[in-house]
Amino acid sequence: MSRDQAIEHATHHFETGEFLKTLNRRVGFRTESQESDRAALLRSYLTDEITPEAERLGFATRIADNPVAGFGPFLLASRHERDDLPTVLIYGHGDVVRGYDSQWRAPLTPWAVTVEGERWYGRGTADNKGQHSINLAALGSVLDARGGRLGFNAKLLIEMGEETGSPGLDAICRAHQEELRADVLIASDGPRLAARRPTLFLGSRGVVNFRLSLNLREGAHHSGNWGGLLRNPATVLANALASLVDARGVIAVDGLRPPPIPEAVRHALADISVGGGPGDPAVDDQWGEPGLSAPERVFGWNSFEILAMKAGNPENPVNAIPSSAFAVCQLRFVVGTDWQNLAQHLRTHLDAHGFPLVEIDVERGAPATRLNPDDPWVTWAIASLEETTGKKTAVLPNLGGTLPNEVFADTLGLPTLWVPHSYPACSQHAPNEHLLGPVVREGLQIMAGLFWDLGERSRRDSTPRDSTPRASSSHAGAGARVD
Repeated sequence: MSRDQAIEHATHHFETGEFLKTLNRRVGFRTESQESDRAALLRSYLTDEITPEAERLGFATRIADNPVAGFGPFLLASRHERDDLPTVLIYGHGDVVRGYDSQWRAPLTPWAVTVEGERWYGRGTADNKGQHSINLAALGSVLDARGGRLGFNAKLLIEMGEETGSPGLDAICRAHQEELRADVLIASDGPRLAARRPTLFLGSRGVVNFRLSLNLREGAHHSGNWGGLLRNPATVLANALASLVDARGVIAVDGLRPPPIPEAVRHALADISVGGGPGDPAVDDQWGEPGLSAPERVFGWNSFEILAMKAGNPENPVNAIPSSAFAVCQLRFVVGTDWQNLAQHLRTHLDAHGFPLVEIDVERGAPATRLNPDDPWVTWAIASLEETTGKKTAVLPNLGGTLPNEVFADTLGLPTLWVPHSYPACSQHAPNEHLLGPVVREGLQIMAGLFWDLGERSRRDSTPRDSTPRASSSHAGAGARVD
């Protein structure tokens, strides 16, 4: 029994093609949670695919219906070895976004894995079937190397609605809080910082979407006859937006700016670089908050984005003053931002700058979370990843995007460790989604090593089970989550 044997088993699972075979079967389930007629397939993925594997790994399993009507169920599973051992909660999601079948490059299909060189194409390969499949396979490798034992207790939570905002996830975790009680969350989703660099992130930025609109009159009016007499809503809205965020993307509303970046976060981001990979856009050094590095701007700060805006008929403009205009905006934010009072901050600012007619509609949001980079669980995980790979781990205090991490950090009160197995150019949510074979191989090795180390540390009674304070978070809020 050794750590090396666990890693060798995981490597063999990759090299024999067994992992690819399993992933291909799972990709074949059309678990598009955004489609209303997929309920049977969402359940089937859990009952016919994941439950049998979990039971082979020694888990007791059950399917829980979603407390939110019309959305996919959950798999709750538990493997208990001993009361005095630490317990890990492992999370994943089996639903995917729409396949967009006709948009995939021939001969690719969303519903089977096609291997071209290092790339494994298929819907869900990166998000999230490939990632939770790696973690389940790694558990099997540890069981094999340790003679049928993990050396820790494990719980598994797989949901089927993450791509629709995880409806019911918080309610399930509240209702089954004791059943899901653990010492740490270890999960995989999202991309690595770069394809070849193992990454650990500790939370996610929050997000809130809102709409600004101006409706001045019924119908458009000829710009020759009425130009200079009628207030143009597009002009007013453009100026209102310019008062909120300046020409280089700096947020001008004090209430929407975050607190200073904590020193531990700055330290963690000091050796991080963003972009530079194949297919990545060029980072604009003249954009965003001045005085911050690129990693600090995306992982340690807030960003205000205008996602879409419209007035008149952009596709076929006419010589008329439009009657209305609107813009869909978004705030991505870190822990400490007063995001729940966003509407109030916007109203106060717009009124003070002469835009009382602009209406504000906050659509949806999710809080930010961040585990302290100095937490002992983080130190432990970094040591494990670096022992396995011989590479320096990229540690992100939070992902730039948004995951349902507040459910684990706030509702369940867990320190949260995310070890992603994808990479930034994976085409997640787009046609031609894919994983990289070398990252799959290394991911299997990383997780086998990490789970092995959890068992070894628990045997020496040195697992950092009491690493409080754990995760910091913005206040939990209602509404669907935005990826």
